[in-house]
Amino acid sequence: MLNVTAAMTPKGERRRYALISAAAELLREGGFEAVRHRAVARRAGLPLASTTYYFSSLDDLVLKAVEYICAVETAQLRARVDALPRRRRGAEATADVLVEMLVGAPDGEASSEELISRYERYIACARHPELREIQYRLSRQRVDAVAEAVARSRRTLRIDLVRALIHAVDGAVVSALVSDGDGPREVARATVMDVIDVLAPIDERTVRV
Repeated sequence: MLNVTAAMTPKGERRRYALISAAAELLREGGFEAVRHRAVARRAGLPLASTTYYFSSLDDLVLKAVEYICAVETAQLRARVDALPRRRRGAEATADVLVEMLVGAPDGEASSEELISRYERYIACARHPELREIQYRLSRQRVDAVAEAVARSRRTLRIDLVRALIHAVDGAVVSALVSDGDGPREVARATVMDVIDVLAPIDERTVRV
């Protein structure tokens, strides 16, 4: 007879998912330091022992939380691109599209703490090989999403320049987070506006719509 552990049952899977989701929320809100057994269990509404029952270690739980966040962000990127109409866009409209994808929409803009946590995650993934591949997959998805969004805006952009544009936005956001000036979204938008017509000119072969 097959020996099915509690962690493999539907109830066990629901609890495991709740813990991963809770850890992901804490990670987005407060960075890696916020993900602790007690905090995760409290956020998930489960006993403290559940965190060690369903995961071999805190590092294992953090790994699953990072995977979860990257999967959510990838799905959000894909949904935004799929919903983007194909039409010729000027610099301002294109900047709005790209900033929404890479930083956040005005009505659901990430808080400063969430953005700080995002870039802390990037650095942590660079330091830890087990996390690096997860973050690399998300980076590839960001490149693909921006490239398609630019193409849907009737513009041309080489793939190496897509990466340069994303790096410029990331740098602008980080700079804004440590300054007393405009917020991350405003600074990122200004950065895109400065370079979009040079990096991704209008494709003159397209028909005006």
